Formats: sequence, structure tokens, C-alpha cells
Amino acid sequence: MGQALLAGLLGVVSTASVAQVQLHGKMEQGALIRGETLPGTQIRLNDTDIDVSPEGKFVFGFERQAPLSQQLTLVYPDGLTQIKPLTLTEKEYKIDRVNGIAKKIMKPDPKAQARSAKDSKQVKAARNTFSDQNAFSQDFIWPLTGRISGVYGSQRVYNGKPGNPHYGVDVAAKTGTVVVAPQDGVITLAVADMFYSGGTIILDHGYGVSSSFLHLSKLYVEPGQQIKQGEPIAEVGATGRATGPHLDWRINWYQMRLDPVTIVPDMASVR
Repeated sequence: MGQALLAGLLGVVSTASVAQVQLHGKMEQGALIRGETLPGTQIRLNDTDIDVSPEGKFVFGFERQAPLSQQLTLVYPDGLTQIKPLTLTEKEYKIDRVNGIAKKIMKPDPKAQARSAKDSKQVKAARNTFSDQNAFSQDFIWPLTGRISGVYGSQRVYNGKPGNPHYGVDVAAKTGTVVVAPQDGVITLAVADMFYSGGTIILDHGYGVSSSFLHLSKLYVEPGQQIKQGEPIAEVGATGRATGPHLDWRINWYQMRLDPVTIVPDMASVR
């Protein structure tokens, strides 16, 4: 009888602990997932340790072609271990094939390559920022509303050679249209003219989550500046390698590039 009672009590404790995890987001490739659990819980996504805030908040992402089978492991403060399998939805991406491109166009200019490498180094450093802000766990808004002219994950194949996928969502707008912060954060990068992305801003939201804003014509902010959700940060442009004025908005979890559409309301509902 004593053993049965002990087993029953242990079952109650286990059930109570397991119930203390909630995940928010679309379980699909390219998604950013936010969660809450008991403070002091240790979390691993497959083989990667996940930082957990003192309040029990955490975040992680699934890259563009992430395996559909994932595993989340949680070790609660009472020592109970929960293994939570996650099954992702596979996404189909738009692929355009372009043939007949001249070789001189396909071959990058050495000076352009050097400048691009310098830009990439700055961007990578900004994305590697870790801060203990909890802004990442709050609801995001669109930094600009309008017609979506480019989607995450799309790709062009030039003369049979795949180009880099598009890792943001493009919103078409006139040059000078104001761009606002989708969530609170701190500016970690503000450069008026990068080779590919033109006017570029990176805004840190905490725990590895950041927003990038590309092709801007005017920047209102500078590195280190604290920003509130909805605050104007820049103006739309066509700077860098852009064919027309638009905002290219990107979401990153450290160096993992994710789909911003997975954390905001449907555009049609906010226009």
C-alpha cells in the first residue's frame, strides 16, 4: 500500500511538471518558436542548448530546410526529464529558373566581393549578440504594411546554378515611407550604405532574436539606441542591390535566418 501511494504521488508530481511548458508558433520550416516553462528548467533542441530566462521564457528556430523530425528535451528543477518530439510541416518555396545570363554578370567583381565580405562580418557580429531582454517573447507588429512583393525562402537558379535563397519578406512602398520597430530592442547595427543591402539596420530583441531592415533610404537611429515598438527607425528606399523601393524585413535567431511572417498577424488583417 505504501509503495502504491508513493507511486501515485510521484505520478502527480511528474504530471504537474510536464504540464509546465507551452510553445507558441507554427511548427514548420523557417519558423520562430517562443515558449514558457518553469524557471530553472534546462532545455535542449536536438544537440543545442537553449537559453532560458529567469522567468522561464525561451526561444528557438527551425531553418529553411530543417529536418521535419525534431526533439526538445526539458530537465525540470525537480529533476524530471521530458522528451518532447516535434514534427514540422514541410514548406514549398518558389523557385525561378533564369538561363542565358552572361558570364561577366555571373562572375562577381573582386572589389565588390571584398566590400561584401566586410559588410557580412559586421552583420554576423550583430546577429551574434546575446542580451537578456524579453522583448522577443512579446507580440510583434509589421514594421510596414502594404503589398508583399517577395517571400521568405524563394530562390532563383541562374544558368543552372542556385543563387542564395531570399531570407526576408519584402513589402513594397514608396521611397520615404516610414518604417517602425516591430518590437522593443536595442540597435546593434546601423549602416547607411552596404553593398548588397544598402541602408541597413539590425535591432536586437533579446536571447539571440533580431530584426534586420534592408535597402533603407534614411536611418533615424544609431548603434546602442534603445527602441520601443512602433517607434520610427528609418525610411523605405531602393539602396544597395534593389530593383525598386521596398522594405526587406528579416528575422534571425543568432545566425539562423527565419520567416518574419511566422510571428506577425496576416497582412490582410492589418492593412
